[in-house]
Amino acid sequence: MTTPGTAEHGLRVIPFHGLRYVPERVGSLAAVTSPPYDVVVRPDGVDYLESADPHNIVRLILPQADTPAARNEQAARTLREWLDKGVLSADPEPALYVYEQRRAGVLQRGIIGALALSKAEAGIVLPHEDVMPDVVTDRAGLMRAACANLEPLLLTYLGDGPGAGAAEVVERTAAGTPLLATTTEDGMQHRLWAVTDPDDLAVVTGDLGHRQALIADGHHRWATYLRLQEEHRSPTAWDFGLVLLVDTTRYPLQVRAIHRMLRRLPVADALASVEGHFRVRRVEGPLPLAVEALADAAERGNAFLLAGDGTFHLVTDPDLGLLERTVRHDRPEAWRRLDATVLHATLLDTLWEIPDTPDQITYIHDAAATVAMAERHGGTAVLLHPVREAVVRDLARQGVTMPRKSTSFGPKPATGLVLRSLD
Repeated sequence: MTTPGTAEHGLRVIPFHGLRYVPERVGSLAAVTSPPYDVVVRPDGVDYLESADPHNIVRLILPQADTPAARNEQAARTLREWLDKGVLSADPEPALYVYEQRRAGVLQRGIIGALALSKAEAGIVLPHEDVMPDVVTDRAGLMRAACANLEPLLLTYLGDGPGAGAAEVVERTAAGTPLLATTTEDGMQHRLWAVTDPDDLAVVTGDLGHRQALIADGHHRWATYLRLQEEHRSPTAWDFGLVLLVDTTRYPLQVRAIHRMLRRLPVADALASVEGHFRVRRVEGPLPLAVEALADAAERGNAFLLAGDGTFHLVTDPDLGLLERTVRHDRPEAWRRLDATVLHATLLDTLWEIPDTPDQITYIHDAAATVAMAERHGGTAVLLHPVREAVVRDLARQGVTMPRKSTSFGPKPATGLVLRSLD
């Protein structure tokens, strides 16, 4: 995506002194990484990652203590200790970083840098999902205490092709020897290179300076960046935030759904409440077959897969009159037809009367994990089909945000490969 006008009206990305693990001071680079803070989904996720290595990054992004203040102070104290002991060290030269993720059938490369935050100039960074204020408050407290950007946002932009501008620098850099290379438990290979040559930096920043970006992952962190910027009188390091920018002309992202686990609603009660308002039919398992049925139904309209009691139920064909009464009319038709819109406005708010709070709804990226958690808790797993990326971009350009946790773009960057200090 290119914005009209000069570079001053596009993305401004600057190099920074990356904080990185010193390989000799940790068990392995793979053992100290983590998924993003909101994707640690296994029941023992934090404990598992903490036990992988005493210096796993989860101790910074999800510190364990009794109160928010104690958690934040613990993370700040841990970061200071790791810096003092040489577990983490700042790169000597400011750099932009080329980051690659690779496994069977997947190759993604992008640029990690410090992005200038802009609220006044609309259309430079495009959010597409709503956020929850309490999550922003939580992330702001952590980032404020640590005085660091602990994990990058994932942003996408549309470049001009593989042989021009930033794309040419990315490809040429990736042909060289990386700063680090590791393979995480999921089989993903990660490599990182530093770009420090002034000419290369000028090409990248000049190219990106004419672009706009879509927030693919990290809306709460973006909102946190903006809140913390407001707290500090410019110019300061808080005027920038850590991001990974991926050219999806070259490397299209995968778009997946984010599912809901309704902790206090048994499947039988969920089905009883929708009877007469939606078409409900039982579908055969196992889960992959049921998900295929969901994908097929989603091609024709709103569709949800309910599970949690050992069976699978497809919920489709909502009553049009009910939609008219429950879905707001001051949004584009494409927004009104979204599965996430109908789920929240018609099912959760109206038929099930479930508030969108952490004690009631858990958001999970993995379908099998969602079903397993519902079965453990006696709740209902609500599985959704992904939204097409073109729909997301179109709504974002119109300035329309989708219900939160409507999409999951990936692959997501591993947390812990490079951090940014704000000291």
